[in-house]
Parts: sequence; C-alpha cells; structure tokens
Amino acid sequence: MPSAETVLTDQLAVEIARLGIVGESSDLGTLHRVTELASRAVPGCAGAASVRWALPSDESERPEPLASAASHPDLAEVTDLQLQRGNGPIFDVVRTRRAMISDDVLAETRWPASTSDMLRRGVRCFSTTPHYNAPVLVTLSLYGVTPRCLNPDQQSLAALLAAQGSAAVSNTLQYDQVHRTAIQLQEAVETRAVVDQAKGILMHALGCDADEAFSALRRISQSRRVKLTALAQRIVGDQGLTPPPGTE
Repeated sequence: MPSAETVLTDQLAVEIARLGIVGESSDLGTLHRVTELASRAVPGCAGAASVRWALPSDESERPEPLASAASHPDLAEVTDLQLQRGNGPIFDVVRTRRAMISDDVLAETRWPASTSDMLRRGVRCFSTTPHYNAPVLVTLSLYGVTPRCLNPDQQSLAALLAAQGSAAVSNTLQYDQVHRTAIQLQEAVETRAVVDQAKGILMHALGCDADEAFSALRRISQSRRVKLTALAQRIVGDQGLTPPPGTE
C-alpha cells in the first residue's frame, strides 16, 4: 500500500505532465493551473501568481505582461498593482532572468510600494522564479504568511512548474500558428481549384488558352466588382456570368 506522500507525488507528477498537453487549455488557463498546483504542492506556499510576458527587442524598454493569474484575489491585486506601476520584484526578475526571494517582507527595503501591498494582505515572504522558453517568458511567484516559510530547497519544484507552464504556453502558441497556416493553405488550394475549373469552362466556351481565360476572368471580376474567387464559384456552379439581381 503506497504512502500518502507517494500517492500525492504521483498525482502531482501527472498534473504537471498534463500542463504540456496541447489543447488542454488556453495560456490563461495554463497560468491558473500552474498557480493552483504551486499552492497545493510547495510546502509553506499559501498562494501563488504567474505572469506571461512579452519581451521587448530593446533591453532599455519595459517588458509587457500579456496575461496573469493568481490563486487568490488578494494575490491578484498584489500582482496587478506591480503591473500597473511597471516596477517591483516581478519586473526585476524579468529583467535579470534570475529568481528572487524575500524571507521577511517586513524587513524588505528593495521594493517599498510592493512590500506595503503584500503586508496589507497578510504576505510575509515570497519568491519569484522565471522561465524562458522562446518566445515565452513566465514568472511564478510563491507567497507565504509567515517569515521564512518558503524553504529554498523547494524552489526546484517552483522552477519545474514555471518551466512546464512556459513550455505549455509555447506549445499552444506553436500549435495555433500551425493550425492557422494549415487552414490558410487549405483555403488557398480550394481557391486555386475552383479558379482552375472556371478557367477550363471559359477555355471550352470561348475557344481560348489558359492565359486568355484567366485574363477574361480578371477583366470580368474588375468590371463587375466581384471577387475573382466568387466569380469562379459562380461559373463553376453553372450560374454563368450574369450576376444575381441587385449586385450590379
């Protein structure tokens, strides 16, 4: 009989693996799942927030957040306030691509505005981990309610979650791009096929070659202000060259 810890580890491994399955969720859905997993799985973590970033080509420009998610409304506010100001620990992590940790927010001096936001919401320590999987950068922030409750030894799990989350978003973006390209190619093939059929009909009807038939198609399309594809479909559909009433 496996121990409870082993069962939890097995369940967590399956859930982390599912993050990388294309089509399981949108990028925002993936960020929500990453924060929820971090809140449940990382010892001492009372809540988490994650952000997907767009990186500028010029390092002097500010990185732009594209999507964010949090496991609790208070942490969503902490994140949103940093994003509105354009500064805070999350931005420093994005710029340096290095994880940052604060063992006690009450003693923290680096980000006064952000730490004030955290203290008002009961946060006493935090860590933020980045992961870059071109072209996607994801940051994962873990929050604790007592000082030093986030064990540095557990940061490897946070790094794994951030890495899997960024990989999932990157895979989804690539899948969407390939899917759009496939649709465009299919439409192009179908358009070419119907135009070729219309050319064949005109070649037979007018006794001309393919170039002359295509020129005739273009001339009729321009003079009647009908798209070439629509005109070809009309010809192939045995509707002839006379447009429907009201279209002239």
